[in-house]
Amino acid sequence: MARAPGAAGQASPEQLAPEQPQQGFLARFLADDQKCQLMLLKTLQTNPYVKLLLDAMKRSGCAVNRERHFSCEDCNGNVSGGFDASVSQIVLCQNNIRNQAHMNRVVTHELIHTFDHCRAHVDWFTNVRHLACSETCVRDRAILSILAVRNVSKEVAEKAVDEVFESCFNDHEPFGRIPHNKTYAKYAHRDFQNRHRYYSNI
Repeated sequence: MARAPGAAGQASPEQLAPEQPQQGFLARFLADDQKCQLMLLKTLQTNPYVKLLLDAMKRSGCAVNRERHFSCEDCNGNVSGGFDASVSQIVLCQNNIRNQAHMNRVVTHELIHTFDHCRAHVDWFTNVRHLACSETCVRDRAILSILAVRNVSKEVAEKAVDEVFESCFNDHEPFGRIPHNKTYAKYAHRDFQNRHRYYSNI
């Protein structure tokens, strides 16, 4: 049975299903769950944004386990994923994620919510400003994300984003810098891994 992802981080524009690309030869013979699991595994093993976020989660005392913290499921509508704060689980909508690049984006987006949940103890359910802060990648996208997951007016969403925008937009944790592409994401991951090393000239 299809379900909508949990209350936190669901249905942001980042997660809306893209146009359906042609699937590879092997993918046509796999069930949605198998394709989802294979794409997830590849994302966890190779994507530099995701690797950095996983390291940051572990360092924050919230290590992520693939079997426990990710669930490939059929979802209602055209949502691609969400973070279910009530069970600390990322839902990946296997019926809407159609290619590896899309899986990479969804997992990265939802891991940012997971990191915020661990680090900042976000009140997903009652504080729209907290939700706005977690969604604030770009102001307009944050407003659309809030409207997609909360029954509030556009004015309330805009006000929440405006109130948190400056501080949240400048919060780059755990990246330390804005990783504009995979090369910068690799540098950010390296910097994160070396952040607490002691250097001395001996």
